[in-house]
Parts: sequence; C-alpha cells; structure tokens
Amino acid sequence: MDSAASEKSIIALDHWLQSPAGAYVRAFEQACLDELTADIFGFNALQIGVPQLDALAANRMPNKWQAATRTSTADELAFAAGGKQIAVALDFAELPFASHSIDLVVLPHVLEFASEPHGVLREVERVLIPEGQLIICGFNPASLWGMRQGVGKVTNNGYLPASGEFISMPRLKDWLKLLNLGATRSYFGCYAPPCRTAHWLSRFSMMESAGRRWWPYLGAVYVVHAIKRVKGMHIIGPAWNKKTSKRPQAVPAANRK
Repeated sequence: MDSAASEKSIIALDHWLQSPAGAYVRAFEQACLDELTADIFGFNALQIGVPQLDALAANRMPNKWQAATRTSTADELAFAAGGKQIAVALDFAELPFASHSIDLVVLPHVLEFASEPHGVLREVERVLIPEGQLIICGFNPASLWGMRQGVGKVTNNGYLPASGEFISMPRLKDWLKLLNLGATRSYFGCYAPPCRTAHWLSRFSMMESAGRRWWPYLGAVYVVHAIKRVKGMHIIGPAWNKKTSKRPQAVPAANRK
C-alpha cells in the first residue's frame, strides 16, 4: 500500500468510526485507554491518528499532543475528540520528535492502514525514552468481524474499510519483540456480530460478558500495552587477586589469674 492509498484508507476509517459500529468500538477503546493511561507518568505523551478518540484524556502529563497525517483535511480536523484541534500534522513514518524524548505513544488503528507499519513502529521505538510505554489498538482478524471482512473482500461488500490489513496479536507481538518493546498487557473486546445498526448491536450486548468468559481472544478489537526495554550496562571493575598470607596469624592471649 502506497502513502496516498494509506492516507485515503485512514480517512475512510474516520468516517466509519462515526457509524453505530464505530461508536461501539470507540466506547470500548476509550474505556481501555482511560484505564491504561491514568497511571502512566512522565512529561510528554503523543497520540497518533484517529482524532475521534481522546486517548490521553485520563493521562496527567503536562505535555500532550494529538497528531494526524500531513494531508489532514478540514473534515479530519473537525473529527477531533472534544472539539480539540490537531496539534501536529506529520508523516507517521517520520516523526518530528527527538530520539528518546516521548514517555508515552498511543497508536489507535494506525498500523493496519500504514503503508509501512514496520517503519512506524521503528520511529515510535526511536522517540520513546528507555522504559517508555506504547499502546496499540487494532482490529483482530481472528474474530467474527475479521471473517466478515474476508468475505467482504471477495464480494466487494466490506464491513470495514477495504484497504486495511489487519494484524494478528501473535504477529504484532513478534514485531514488538524485535524492537525490544515487551508486551505486558492485552485486552480484547467487541464480541457482538458485525451488525450495521445500533439496534442490532444492542440486541447482542449479552455476548460481551459471554465472550470475555468463553472466547476471550476472539474479540473484534484488541488493545496492547508494551514497554521499551533497554538492557542496562554493568560496570566491571578490576579483578583483584586476593592472596592469602602463609604466615601464621597472631592470636590474642587472655590474661590468666
């Protein structure tokens, strides 16, 4: 997928997120993000993409940025959560931040629609400080929605934006491991079938509790939390040879009465 197609796909996702199914996904992800980011401390936090979500709403860092593509349209700016304007317009694979300068990065549905998802992750790893934290939201291909999307590509009647390439959880964790980004927690949600109306989505609301209990890894959406691990250096001092003395040691004698 080239850069232009990638940006068109992200804009298509922006419009899809305004649908009833999109609102269903946003509600789950907002709850997860609020829980994860509330206790992450530092100075600088960055959300890339999907301005409909306020991924940093619960976070208390003094500097928080929301970023979109460099070709952001007026519609995309208007989608920002809470009426906020996009703070930074950028190319996802070329972040305009210094290395080791960001404490937290949130990527909601960026990797599926990026032309080079590996490049995006490499850039995120570069700007994160040691022990910096990364949160990724994505669509799960091993779900009812993933099956529906596969059928839709054959019949040209997709449920989600057609250009997205959904990334499985094991594959994503392998990518993170290669960049020394250790996944620590993961959440799955949105177990309802791929319905288009709010009425039918609410009719299947009982599947949320059943899905979390009986098929927890088959949710339509996942949220992954990872930490940038940096191996510490150990200072090795000189190896002092402790030679034992061969002379007999003096033993103090007690006074005799």
